[in-house]
Amino acid sequence: MKGKTIDFRLLAIPLIALTVGLGFFVQQSDFIPIISQFGIFFFIYILIFKYTNEKSKIAFFIGVSILLRFILLFALPNLSDDVYRFIWDGRLLINGHNPFDFLPSYYIENNVSIPGIDESLFHKLNSPEYFTIYPPVAQGVFAFACWLFPSSIIGSAITMKVFLFLCEIGSLFFIKKLLNHFQLPSKNILLYALNPLIIIELCGNLHFEAAMICFLLAAVYFLVKNKMTLSAFSIALSVASKLLPLMFLPFFIKRLGWKKSIQYFAIVGVVVVLLFVPLLSGAFFNNFGASLDLYFQKFEFNASIYYAIRWVGYQVTGYNWIQSAGPALAVIVLLGILASTFLEKKFTWENLFGKMLFAICLYLAFATIVHPWYVSLPIVLCLFTRFRFPILWSGLIFLTYINYSYGAYFENLWMVGIEYVLVFSFLIYELTKTYPISSLRDQSK
Repeated sequence: MKGKTIDFRLLAIPLIALTVGLGFFVQQSDFIPIISQFGIFFFIYILIFKYTNEKSKIAFFIGVSILLRFILLFALPNLSDDVYRFIWDGRLLINGHNPFDFLPSYYIENNVSIPGIDESLFHKLNSPEYFTIYPPVAQGVFAFACWLFPSSIIGSAITMKVFLFLCEIGSLFFIKKLLNHFQLPSKNILLYALNPLIIIELCGNLHFEAAMICFLLAAVYFLVKNKMTLSAFSIALSVASKLLPLMFLPFFIKRLGWKKSIQYFAIVGVVVVLLFVPLLSGAFFNNFGASLDLYFQKFEFNASIYYAIRWVGYQVTGYNWIQSAGPALAVIVLLGILASTFLEKKFTWENLFGKMLFAICLYLAFATIVHPWYVSLPIVLCLFTRFRFPILWSGLIFLTYINYSYGAYFENLWMVGIEYVLVFSFLIYELTKTYPISSLRDQSK
């Protein structure tokens, strides 16, 4: 009717229904139900962000986003089986065994008697031939969850989810504080709060990027508020949740100055070491390092630049170059981050987010494996910049679930191609929009 406007708050109803559908009623192999429900969710998400401007409605949808995460607390992860390795590690820890000491197969082949460590759980592991790679914050949560529920998979999983749920609330809190501090649009919080990838993958499928992001945001917030000790402690917790934030530390040097940087990194180093101490053993460094080596030299999934290099390798030599290309690409990423650090001329806390976004996207561009939840960090960082290509990426990367829909696992490279052609095209568009070619030419004269 004329004069009537749509109340977009009604869209909370289909969001709840879609969250229930994706959290409780699909399996990893159900590509059509997954992509159709996710696609509708993503469309509603963009619609809400575009037309929500009033503070009361922004607050309402933040509340809805918390409700959606709460609903997923009670769903066993259905799009990822990582939870079984979490429980395996947790059960080892509560029974006095270091999960870094032996491969899972060791306990089965040698009939080691440990409550809950048995063949039924072993056969649910997605990487029983590899040593665990999860750092101490994650391991602590695994152990606590299995201590509370030593024989219940669903009980342990819900406990871990409660921790990540609280981390997500913490992330929303710090996003709001940082947006206010830098005088950025308050509605930007919805790009993270209602993002279906964030909701479904982090709280729904139990990925510890949620903890890493929360502690990273806390670290930046405390820095801009000149609370260096709290910041250092927070970044240490972020690193001890996932190792990735280590790549951001070089960007802190010019912003803190050398003297404060030394003090800051000393605190970070001490806290990280103290967190790792309970897991240290004679085998830790060899086994943890071996897992990281395998990550760069064997695993392949949804890569971009690496797949192009792999194709060249097959044409030139007839075999896969991953064993040499993986580590080489990691070195290129490191050199790119260091170059970006030392060539930086304008260093403020506000443009720190742009530098971190560059670093993580450089890492993912050269990575040999990019799971959907890996995009969660670019999503949160882009809120504080002019770039929105990670949002598009978060909508396209769910296409990779087609790989699990075949009888046996098969990677559909057409989907990978569609994903990255669109993402890189939009990135180029945003770069030319933000820094017009004409203005760059003018500066070069």
